[in-house]
Amino acid sequence: MNDQQRSFFDRLVSIQEKYTKEAQEYWSMYSGLDTWQFWVILLMLVVPLIILYFVIDRKRIFIIGFFGFAVHMLFSYADAIGIRFGLWSYPYQILPFLPSFSLDGSIIPVAIMLVFQWTLKHDKNYYLYATLLALVFGFGFKPLLTAIGLFQSYKWVNYFHIFLIYLLLYIGGYLLTRLFMKWQESDREFE
Repeated sequence: MNDQQRSFFDRLVSIQEKYTKEAQEYWSMYSGLDTWQFWVILLMLVVPLIILYFVIDRKRIFIIGFFGFAVHMLFSYADAIGIRFGLWSYPYQILPFLPSFSLDGSIIPVAIMLVFQWTLKHDKNYYLYATLLALVFGFGFKPLLTAIGLFQSYKWVNYFHIFLIYLLLYIGGYLLTRLFMKWQESDREFE
């Protein structure tokens, strides 16, 4: 790394460190334990996980869990990109350094895991039910979060875009899971 590159990179690290300190200060002032928003977000994290614990199909727990983890990761990446590019934000967080943790780590993956489980059990069309859930989240849940101040979109992002993001990521998680299932099946053929 030459001196110019090192200087530029060090400046980026310094900006990021300053941003993190500012985000922690903002969190302690406006999003900490003494706010109702914190407790709502905590419930959005914990309640879906409790529900999942009681209703997940234990016979298919690994495939459903893998699918949920795939969706969780895809949404975490998408949210990180959207936040970093200033397309949307979460004014209140459970943790200052994980702005969308309750959504990406619980509500979204648990909801689609239950849809996935249901479509597997009843041999239904996953794409149809994933589309319906994307409609609920894109045109119902996100507007609700916006109305109570827990989500803010910027620039060109609207609820239709959010619906499309949900749908694409639900499909991406499904295709990724199917790919791994296919690899597992093909590996059994060689045993």
